Amino acid sequence: MSSVHNTVVPTLIGSVQRALRLLEAAGSHSDGAPAKQLAREAGLPLPTAYHLLRTLTHEGYLRREGGVFVLGAAAGRLAGGGLQQKRRSMILDSLAHFRDVVGAPIYFAVFREGEIEVVGVSDSPALPAVEEWADFRATGHAHAIGQCLLGQLDAETRRAYYASHPVEAVTPYTVRDQRALEQRIASMGRMEPAIERQEYALGTVCAAIPITAGDAAATMAISLPLHQQDRLLYVVDRLRSEVGALLSSLSFSISI
Repeated sequence: MSSVHNTVVPTLIGSVQRALRLLEAAGSHSDGAPAKQLAREAGLPLPTAYHLLRTLTHEGYLRREGGVFVLGAAAGRLAGGGLQQKRRSMILDSLAHFRDVVGAPIYFAVFREGEIEVVGVSDSPALPAVEEWADFRATGHAHAIGQCLLGQLDAETRRAYYASHPVEAVTPYTVRDQRALEQRIASMGRMEPAIERQEYALGTVCAAIPITAGDAAATMAISLPLHQQDRLLYVVDRLRSEVGALLSSLSFSISI
């Protein structure tokens, strides 16, 4: 058994390494390159290169056009996934910075394809985030994140959201019905924070500010325990100034 393990695994790893070298070589030619050139650049014997090129083409990582090989859709998905992960890492790093500066857990959320999506949360043992005990997506009327996002939408998009997620009591303090929620949204200034006290979670107060995130409705929010509610406006104003400074100094817009 051990002899099989020792001979097969290095061979498999070597094949992966050779395939990756071929992909790198193909990726360096925007108009594609023939097999012989790719084999030479990857430092591979031509028969080995042909075998791997056929496999990579079959799996969609390469595409053969007019005798040359170009990167295929699967390779593009790999690159896109890496870019998306890098963007997510940047978002989480930013949230951690804001958390430490304002002294409260930070949430970043967007409204996408008819749903509320919490993209990232940054908290710590000393600054714990609100537990998602009721689905954030379905309870947008009850928390500051959802109220801030709904306030950025047109009336028709909000109606579609309410049709899927009716306004219902989550706690005794939740806004009582859709009409009351619409009145609250109408009374909010365009760039004012959305504030709720114990409407989503008992013992918790929250505030959310609208931010620029490409074309999407987006928000950053903070939460505090009820006994610290006197700090709420100060903390959300501090968050707004920190986010504003970052946006203006770096021309920063988070790509979703």
